[in-house]
Amino acid sequence: MTSSPSLRKLGSSDLEVFPLSLGGNVFGWTADEAASFAVLDAYTAGGGNFIDTADSYSAWIEGNEGGESETVIGKWLKARGNRDDVVIATKVARHPDFRGLRGPNIKAAADASLKRLGTDRIDLYYTHFDDETIPVEEIIGALDELVKAGKVRSIAASNISPERLQESLDFSDREGLARYVAIQPHYNLVSRDTYEGARQDIASRAGLAAVPYYALASGFLTGKYRPGVTVDSARAGGAAKHLETERGQKVLTALDAIAEARGAEIATVALAWLAAQPTVAAPIASARTVEQLPALLAVADLELTDAELGRLTDASA
Repeated sequence: MTSSPSLRKLGSSDLEVFPLSLGGNVFGWTADEAASFAVLDAYTAGGGNFIDTADSYSAWIEGNEGGESETVIGKWLKARGNRDDVVIATKVARHPDFRGLRGPNIKAAADASLKRLGTDRIDLYYTHFDDETIPVEEIIGALDELVKAGKVRSIAASNISPERLQESLDFSDREGLARYVAIQPHYNLVSRDTYEGARQDIASRAGLAAVPYYALASGFLTGKYRPGVTVDSARAGGAAKHLETERGQKVLTALDAIAEARGAEIATVALAWLAAQPTVAAPIASARTVEQLPALLAVADLELTDAELGRLTDASA
């Protein structure tokens, strides 16, 4: 993988990633295979190299079994012959056939993901949702075995308490085992307390990179949700709820002003604020269509001023 000026180092790993991770949750769900291929092609053509998925995407759809997103990505990788040019992140814990974080399950789920992705290694492997009934020793031990076997390059955690995150890092350090290099928190301009505070403090101290999901608050931070406007989206309900809050309205007002002044899309400004926050390496955003991509990719070229960042931070307080 050749390095480019826009790539960022992912924590303490040797992975270098584009500052916008492409969310794969829509592949095999609201984007069929052809649409998914088109989005993946446009993302990589625009300089992107960091694709995020999970083994459970999209098991929530009737008729789906889970693994649909990985399968689409695997077919695309094979068709394009570009495996070495992209960083693939996937997750374990929620696939209907591989639920939880027991050691044997983690290893079996990783093998299933590798098969669907049609590859010999996962670049970044997340525990999707922590299970506090399982000792961190068992979880880290299984992940370490995958790293030693060459099946996983680096490990990370999503949806984990600060206490368990610290406990996991301490165990890795004490035993000299594979150590989390990243955290994937729910974090955006209208949801800040999910990450800021204890988790962010640990990430900063431990040198972890943050790769936030719901970076655009299910589409609310694209600016398309306004009072009296109906949006045709599978996630409209989750996005529209922010219209009812004072914070949501203040954030939209600030985004509108900065986007207009900078000649930028509202989504680009929202992502640029997130990308500028301490520890954040690459926000995650998904696109169902190629037309949605330019506003996402543009985050690599938009650097907000301190005054603009401060205005958004104050509006979202």
